[in-house]
Amino acid sequence: MIRRTRAMPSSLPHLDAVPLFSCLNPAERALLSPLCTVRPCARGEELFREGEPARALFFVILGRVKVVKAAHGRDVIVGIFGPGEPVGVLAAFEEKTFPATAAALEPSTVLEVPAQEFFALVDAHPEMTRRLLQGLIVRQLEVTRRLADQSGSVEYRAARLFLTLAERAGTRAGEGAEIPIALTRQEIADLCGTTVETAIRTMSRWGKEGLVLTRPDGFSIPDVGALRRLAAG
Repeated sequence: MIRRTRAMPSSLPHLDAVPLFSCLNPAERALLSPLCTVRPCARGEELFREGEPARALFFVILGRVKVVKAAHGRDVIVGIFGPGEPVGVLAAFEEKTFPATAAALEPSTVLEVPAQEFFALVDAHPEMTRRLLQGLIVRQLEVTRRLADQSGSVEYRAARLFLTLAERAGTRAGEGAEIPIALTRQEIADLCGTTVETAIRTMSRWGKEGLVLTRPDGFSIPDVGALRRLAAG
């Protein structure tokens, strides 16, 4: 049951911005709102660190959040989360520690929701359960696909990465697409499971070939079909 506490009205509009909470009635939102914390985050600021107790989960309101796992002496970005998406759900559900670190990929706003109250609402609303499971299944399929992609070349993995970003967050522009996500070469390397030097060489070559162009605020793909052909091997 949600506990009553001191009102923090500033979080209520942010609850309305999360699709998962659309099935809550006004009274439930009013009870949940004071328990939530709105957190503006600078680029690189951590939401939680690997090994910390998962007492809360987070919803991205603005911007994007990356989840990073340290493996074999280097960081691997296991996921990028955008507006409306939850971060840290499974660890909070299992009442365990976070298995990875989450940090803002760009200036962002997140909503921190206490796990106990969140899952009390999930238990009371089958529609929330369905939506939550649907999102988790999509994420799990993406992770499974990325693991399968690791056997391919770096160019293949990078092509798959940019196609996925275009599908999830991009906008079509004729035969091409614009991706409004600014990634450093190190972040591209962490997403593709390669070194930053290899990521630099790949992106430099693709820029000269007009395959993927780096912009100040993201990337431009002039011809999505050409990238698909590269990803198809």
